[in-house]
Amino acid sequence: MSDDKNHVTAAAVLPLVGGADNVTSIAHCMTRLRLGLRDRSLVDRTALQAVPAVLGVVEDDTYQIVLGPGAVARITQAFERLVAEQRSATPAGAATTDTTAMTAATTAEELAAQGAALRAARKRKNATPVKLLLRRIADIFVPLIPALIGAGIIAGVNGLLVNLGWLPGISPALTAIASGFMSLIAVFVGYNTAKEFGGTPVLGGAAAAVIVYAGVAHVSVLGQTLSPGQGGVLGALAAAALAVRVEKQCRRFVPESLDVLLTPALTLLVTGLVTLFGLMFVAGEVSTAIGTGATWLLAHGGAFAGLLLGGLFLPLVMLGLHQALIPIHTTLIEQQGYTVLLPILAMAGAGQVGCAIAVLLRLRRNSSIRATIRSALPAGLLGVGEPLIYGVSLPLGRPFVTACVGGAAGGSFVGFFNMLGATVGATAIGPSGWALFPLLKGNENPGTTVLIYAGGLAVGYAAGFLATYFFGFTREMLTGLDTDPATPPTATATATAPAEPAPTPATAPPTG
Repeated sequence: MSDDKNHVTAAAVLPLVGGADNVTSIAHCMTRLRLGLRDRSLVDRTALQAVPAVLGVVEDDTYQIVLGPGAVARITQAFERLVAEQRSATPAGAATTDTTAMTAATTAEELAAQGAALRAARKRKNATPVKLLLRRIADIFVPLIPALIGAGIIAGVNGLLVNLGWLPGISPALTAIASGFMSLIAVFVGYNTAKEFGGTPVLGGAAAAVIVYAGVAHVSVLGQTLSPGQGGVLGALAAAALAVRVEKQCRRFVPESLDVLLTPALTLLVTGLVTLFGLMFVAGEVSTAIGTGATWLLAHGGAFAGLLLGGLFLPLVMLGLHQALIPIHTTLIEQQGYTVLLPILAMAGAGQVGCAIAVLLRLRRNSSIRATIRSALPAGLLGVGEPLIYGVSLPLGRPFVTACVGGAAGGSFVGFFNMLGATVGATAIGPSGWALFPLLKGNENPGTTVLIYAGGLAVGYAAGFLATYFFGFTREMLTGLDTDPATPPTATATATAPAEPAPTPATAPPTG
């Protein structure tokens, strides 16, 4: 039955993105189906957002359809099968008749249009060299998230069993399963880096493998012996990027007849020597500084640091700068077994949920916005915030600010306990909200860690709700927004007598 549901969703989405011939690439991350499209003008965005399983749409370097955790992997598989079937069975440009049925169910909302305009503006602003580089770095780590989550959950279960003294015989096996991926994560980072920057992926993986090879313990640099894994994912990223550069240079001067022999050998030799005698040491120092800095920050300024991190995370997402945190999270997980930053940043989502509930209560007559919130809230509770951000708070304006207030309050709560010595971390990146509970880990017993995180969520919900309820709307905003968009007299007045004073449409963006 579940497969049928995923197939129906994929079949509804495909014609709305221009059909199989318009799709150039298919991938997915934790929550989004990421599509490369030849012509984005063929996308029926309004109908796409009306598909029941679609939680939101984000236009970036790829066209991203938010489907939520769990569902996205299954729908992606069904989508890939449909694309393959249509390419082999239908002529180019063919379309199915499903579009008509979906379009009939569409409700065109001005808030959604405003959110789309804000997304487009953000995309234009994000097209800077630094932000494009950060986006590419994010694309290196995003495919690793499922394995990080799987290993993190197994590590958490193993820790619980050890603390309870249950099944001691299985603990070594669970440790091996949970730790195997993390011990070789540098290789996967190297592979993805070379793939992302246009090199041979396996050469990038091979260059990064030098870092985790046990034999580096016999190599001395400036009188210091290297340690296996020194430099971690940052060293792997640098080594693979260098390998791509060396490989491309080799292609320029190595004769074609010798390319298959000399280019791989020279790439690994040059990159390996630079990695061993330079990159590992430098990256190791940077990685250590990141771990020390994060620990010091929360130990000495926990509440204030949490307030800043939780309050500014949503704006960071809007600017595309949050992608710079992905390698930092991964470095902390590699070093300490968990990242202390993610549970604090997750509080931004709690503020967003509290904000949405307040909007739901304040706009009791606006059936359109209330329907959007009701459909997006479950995803928001699980940490998928895009539908609420782009469909509600951001286009409304002031509620986006009050949502940040909720995130700041929740982040300050969790940060305060970190300052007291009770660290709260996550063993993987990607999930947040309630979905982060199975991945929580800290230096206290699991029950204390869960209670602190749950308390942070509760504070974030409450602060986001109160800030939005009392300060999220001006009188003018409420007058214009708290009306029923389906009321015939309003629709007639605005359509036939635009020169006369009339209530602002219920879903229009705020003017104050």
